[in-house]
Amino acid sequence: MKTKPFPKILTLITFVVWSYIPDAFSQSLWYQSPARAWEEALPLGNGYTGAMVFGGIKQEHIQLNDATLWSGHPMDGNNPEAAKVLPELRNTIFKRDFAGAEQLWKKMQGPFSANYLPMADLLLNFNIDESKVKNYKRILDLKRAETVTTFDVNSIKYTRKAFISYPDKVMIVTISADKKKQISFSACLESVLHYVSKCNHDNLILTGSAPEATTAKLGYPDELQYDEQKGMKFEIQANIRHTGGTLRTEENRLIVEKADEVTIYITEATSFNGFDKRPSGDKNPDLIVKSKAAAAIKKGKDKILADHLKDYQRLFNRVTFKLTSPTYSNLPTDVRLRRFAHDTTDLDFQTLYFQFGRYLMISSSRPGGHATNLQALWNDQAKPAWRSNFTLNINTEMNYWPAENLNLSECHQPLFDFIHELSVNGSKTARTNYGISPGWVAHHNSDIWAMTNPVGAQGQLPGAFCWQMGGAWLSTHLWEHYAYTLDKKFLRKTGYPLMKGAAQFLLKWLIQDTDSKYLITAPSTSPENGFFIDGKKHFITRASTMDMSITRELFTDVLMASEVLNVDPDFRIQLSDALNKLYPLQIGRYGQIQEWYDDVDDPKDTHRHISQLFGLFPGNQIHLDDTKALAAAAETTLIHRTDYSTGWSMAWKINWWSRLRNGDHAYLLLCKAFRFTDPFMKTKNGMEAGGTYPNLFDACPPFQIDANFGVVAGIAEMLMQSNRGYIDLLPALPRAWQEGSISGLKARGNFDVSMKWTSGKLTSVTIKSLTGGTCKIHTQNPMMLLSDKRTIKHTSSELAFQTIKGKTYTLIQPKTLPGND
Repeated sequence: MKTKPFPKILTLITFVVWSYIPDAFSQSLWYQSPARAWEEALPLGNGYTGAMVFGGIKQEHIQLNDATLWSGHPMDGNNPEAAKVLPELRNTIFKRDFAGAEQLWKKMQGPFSANYLPMADLLLNFNIDESKVKNYKRILDLKRAETVTTFDVNSIKYTRKAFISYPDKVMIVTISADKKKQISFSACLESVLHYVSKCNHDNLILTGSAPEATTAKLGYPDELQYDEQKGMKFEIQANIRHTGGTLRTEENRLIVEKADEVTIYITEATSFNGFDKRPSGDKNPDLIVKSKAAAAIKKGKDKILADHLKDYQRLFNRVTFKLTSPTYSNLPTDVRLRRFAHDTTDLDFQTLYFQFGRYLMISSSRPGGHATNLQALWNDQAKPAWRSNFTLNINTEMNYWPAENLNLSECHQPLFDFIHELSVNGSKTARTNYGISPGWVAHHNSDIWAMTNPVGAQGQLPGAFCWQMGGAWLSTHLWEHYAYTLDKKFLRKTGYPLMKGAAQFLLKWLIQDTDSKYLITAPSTSPENGFFIDGKKHFITRASTMDMSITRELFTDVLMASEVLNVDPDFRIQLSDALNKLYPLQIGRYGQIQEWYDDVDDPKDTHRHISQLFGLFPGNQIHLDDTKALAAAAETTLIHRTDYSTGWSMAWKINWWSRLRNGDHAYLLLCKAFRFTDPFMKTKNGMEAGGTYPNLFDACPPFQIDANFGVVAGIAEMLMQSNRGYIDLLPALPRAWQEGSISGLKARGNFDVSMKWTSGKLTSVTIKSLTGGTCKIHTQNPMMLLSDKRTIKHTSSELAFQTIKGKTYTLIQPKTLPGND
């Protein structure tokens, strides 16, 4: 929901002197004026409920979401005719009739996904003279996961705070002043969906229904279609408790007058009852909302806050990151973002962005909740761009890149739950659309109903929608979770069965190439991109590099998993044989990694998707040490595609350049990602204009959460990599980060890693072994491993040593030991 700019008088309100903010706010986003647009508001969340707090003076606007509030219902979008068309389609591809192949594929598509929806808006209207406001501040405290708005009027200080509790599943808003009887306002609930609002003596109640379906044009929502008997139901309540003053009702509003302090308990729920059940069934949101509200009010805001802080800080405090530089935390966040374009010395801003990314993950993805969509948890539009769905050809996966290495493994769990749901529906799609069983498949898009059919409504965008690799890519996250945690119980019960199912589909999806000895995929695309032959653009071919790379990655992961668990020896042999026959990576005529089966890449193509580099990152098939020619070709590809692109594309490039150990180029992209994006300005070419909004949300544009997560994953890759069987410390440290420290990074093998560096060289490292086993370390300068008695055990830039579960090991520079000057 866009809001109108505030009156010009606010420019007079906000001429606060930029004085030093105490260290308590050094890890905070803060501003000197209220949010004028949604992309300036501040996000709160607990993995279930999301809120955007505007911090208005005369009107406080809190926009609210529920992770389960989507349009539609479970539906069978599978296409029985597709299996009949598939043999003809493959023959057409082998005859190199690409245009004919695209027309045939359109007969194999199905309906579009559902929309992720906003729930409601809480509006608090105050009778405050804005011309008398002084010392305004609007803060998101990352250490507390809490928003704070403060300002003075006639020497009275007003404070408004808000947080959302994961343990208690409630949002708490408190309003106070440092003088009694100063809190007066009216409160109401509204929604952009169909709704009815009412109130009783101390409670606002809004009930509503979601659209049952949407029509679509090129995948974008067009018209919302309501069916009160089929659409999802929802309810939200705002219970008001006050100290002093009075509270009364007026139509659908509550009126607070002359209170000393007010607390608002916000609870909400939907009738969502599972990915495979109709939402108009027996689940009653009213009972859930009332139960949560009663429990929260009985417990009280102070105890809820204490438990919220304990829960949140248990996760957030695991990682600290500091870079030595001048500090500009005395400047508002939007000012720092603007000035970064011409002064990149504000390294502290980069560490703030890093921790903001971790904050967003904790706030949007928690156990028991749902996986994050294109906008994670936050959306104010009933018809959002790309339906704010799950886009599986990069965006959903990127959302979870930082989960393991940034020590937030628990936050990965909702994705695993979603993969399980996809496997259930994907088994039906594999059988119906392709005649394949056992095994499961997912395509380009999905939603809360775990839709797995290819979308397109039999007529649109084959370059995006003809893509059978969604389930396979997602399944690599299951192995990554095991690689970081060494949790065999998870691997046996959850990870391996899902990975195996995805691999079983691919084994039967692969076919013998007619022009070579290799196994290939057909049909095949490189997500959303196309190629030219004889001046005509085409999309569908065979054996795109991304298809083959994902297949190779998944097969390798499944083989390792089966060996760890010592299961399925016959399947392992079958998989290993297929792995050895996969069509290999190709270096093209321009020295690039080929994107397509044929060498038809255009070096002037700057498309945002560079899917052919999957094997460099997040895959493990291209490396500077082991595959030098492929690594050089990957670098050539990146140079061809240039730097500027959409937000998520630049985030991926940071990770690629980090894997190539080019920290300075990764840093260049990091700085470009911090381009200030005004939410009121429209770009000429929105698909190639990534940046950052004032609230530090990624401007794809429009807003998508993926780059927020992709960038911080890239920062972690610059500092530590562990994908090659050893822990590589500072592999891509940029020259700009000469001195710093980070603690709490997670390496594969279940090691916690902390380190400090000066003048670009490591000075100390501590490694905690959480499981035991061999620890291998690579450093850019020689380090000493100390024993318990602090005597030298070994000095090298390559160390390997046995560890004991729970024990911490220390490495230091040789010159820092006494007697080694």
